[in-house]
Amino acid sequence: MDMMKLAAEMRTTLQYFVTTLDAETQLDKMLEIPSMFPAYEVGKAYKVKDVISYGVNSVGDPQLYQVLQDHISAAEWTPDTATSLYKAIGVTEGGYPVWVQPLGASDAYNTGDIVSHNGTLYISTMDGNVWSPETYPAGWEVYAE
Repeated sequence: MDMMKLAAEMRTTLQYFVTTLDAETQLDKMLEIPSMFPAYEVGKAYKVKDVISYGVNSVGDPQLYQVLQDHISAAEWTPDTATSLYKAIGVTEGGYPVWVQPLGASDAYNTGDIVSHNGTLYISTMDGNVWSPETYPAGWEVYAE
């Protein structure tokens, strides 16, 4: 069997499988294997919390984005420019999410969420946390593994 065809079929199978996972499990696992998420497509209906890839990140892996609003994608609303529709997500070498400025309640951090901010791990001490550890230190505690 053609190995390239087999690899493409396996990737497609993984992409279908990942859509069956709940959003929290997807977030936990997606950054370990970013290539398993489908590439951004123009004219596709996306739902809140879908995860897609578009471009590459600073280490050469596919850059992942989480969808913030239900919508049909358009060529002029690419994930890297339409910040009201997509939020870039990434992880540290240790597998912790990198802090990204939430746009509002829909993507705010909640009690117990652990993030990396400027090289330090923090755990949120409150629900609805939209502030960085620098901006509102009372909303975060330094986290040690």
